[in-house]
Amino acid sequence: MSPLRITRIYLRMLGTHLRGSLEYEWDFWLMVFAAVLTQLVSVVFLRVVFTLIPDLDGWTFWPIVIMFGLISFGEGIGSLFFEGMWRLAYRINQGELDYMLVRPYPLALQVTSAEIGLNGLGNITSGGAMIVLGLCRAPIHWSPGLVLVAPLLFVSAMTIKVSISVTTNAASFWIQGPNPLFAMAVHQGGELTRYPLTLFPIALRSVFCLVVPFAFVGFFPAEFVTGGHALWIGLATPAVAAYCVLVARFAFRRGVLRYESTGS
Repeated sequence: MSPLRITRIYLRMLGTHLRGSLEYEWDFWLMVFAAVLTQLVSVVFLRVVFTLIPDLDGWTFWPIVIMFGLISFGEGIGSLFFEGMWRLAYRINQGELDYMLVRPYPLALQVTSAEIGLNGLGNITSGGAMIVLGLCRAPIHWSPGLVLVAPLLFVSAMTIKVSISVTTNAASFWIQGPNPLFAMAVHQGGELTRYPLTLFPIALRSVFCLVVPFAFVGFFPAEFVTGGHALWIGLATPAVAAYCVLVARFAFRRGVLRYESTGS
């Protein structure tokens, strides 16, 4: 099956779930509004903090808003296009992967496109707005090179975010239970990286850089764009994204080989 046909089928499956969700119009708008409101409250809280502390370890308000925006936008992409991965643990527990394994379509794409998270639209909207506002208001010295590199870093950051979600949810092939507890714990830990990495102890920084590279989702791309100190590390974001994709692919494939159904 050609990549173009796979992509077309994937988008059609997502479109089917979206149309089904839109049958309940009030639910749709409430979920979008709730997602936007959640992000808005976070930014308001951040604004209050910076009225009391104008400088947070060398970071001002708008660069941190860019960080917030990158993480929120990445969460939105994951929810809208890859929400089905969060149901992987339940499908393994119930033996539902049996049906997917016999279909002539990549299993990973079947799993990810099996559901759609409408709250992702709210996160994409609010995250995109934060990125744009941050880029407009932060003291950034724009150059032709930065204009070309910044989109690459941002796309790589989104790829890392999604790949971490796939990898941690793939752990459900080894961890018994209908809920993705491990993936949820890692996701909650990643929320810490909405704030500058330099605020945390060296051990936690090492985890976010080397073990679960959430630092490359928000901190390092934002630092590179705003002219921070570790510019060369920010340039490594595309390489980290490629590594995360390979790890996610390996983890999912190994997990599928281990899958034994439910025996009934």
